[in-house]
Parts: sequence; C-alpha cells; structure tokens
Amino acid sequence: MRPTRLLRPSTVVRAHCDIPCGIYDPAEALLAAKTVARMVEIIGQIDPSSMAIADRNRFVRCVAIKEQHAEKVKHEVQVIWSDYFKPEHLEKVPELHTKVWNVLKLAGKNKQSVDAEAAAALIASVQEFSDLFWSTKK
Repeated sequence: MRPTRLLRPSTVVRAHCDIPCGIYDPAEALLAAKTVARMVEIIGQIDPSSMAIADRNRFVRCVAIKEQHAEKVKHEVQVIWSDYFKPEHLEKVPELHTKVWNVLKLAGKNKQSVDAEAAAALIASVQEFSDLFWSTKK
C-alpha cells in the first residue's frame, strides 16, 4: 500500500465554494425555475390517453427534468442563503428567511405536481429572491 493512499479521503464532498470565493449569482436558480415551467407546459400538451411509446417517453423525460430543476432551484437558493447572506444583510432585508422558505416550499410543490400556477409562482418567487440578492450588492 502506498503512503499517499492513506491520505486520500474516503468520502468526496462537493460544494459551491467554501473559501469563500464571493461569486454568487441566482441566475441558475431562475433558469431552473423557468425550465420547471416549460416542462409543465410541455407535459400539458401531451395527450394523456395516448398509448404511443414516444408520448410516454416524452412524458417521463419531462417529469424527470421538471423534478431535477426544481431540486436545482432549492440547491442554488440554499447555497446563496447559507453562504452569502450575513447578519448585516438581514438588517437590510428582514423578510429574507421567509422569502427563502417560500421559494423552497414552491420548489417542493413543483416537484410533487404538474401545476402551471405553481410553476409561475416559482419563477416569480425566485425572481424576487434574485432582486433581494442584487439589492444587497449595491
């Protein structure tokens, strides 16, 4: 056994950046929310009575992508919330925790359902979070 093998970690952990690098941008969360809404739209166009394999495959792929991107919204917002925002930001944006909680709940709702109103609310909520984030950068 090589000595360097003993130093290799047994678990690989991935994170945005815990240095901290200071590079944060909610654009990926917003893009993911828009992807959720688009998948909801596409799913709504699929004939539910169709037995065609292509339609069933398209439905399954759209649902998977919708759920992956709803989870991405949660991840991106949580990273910015936990790594970027500091107590001094809360003084400027006291409703921050509630706004983040709402985004996370809406993302979860979009994972669980195919609801155009919930998808639109997710986009609006992420946009509001983005606006709050950028307001602290001024």
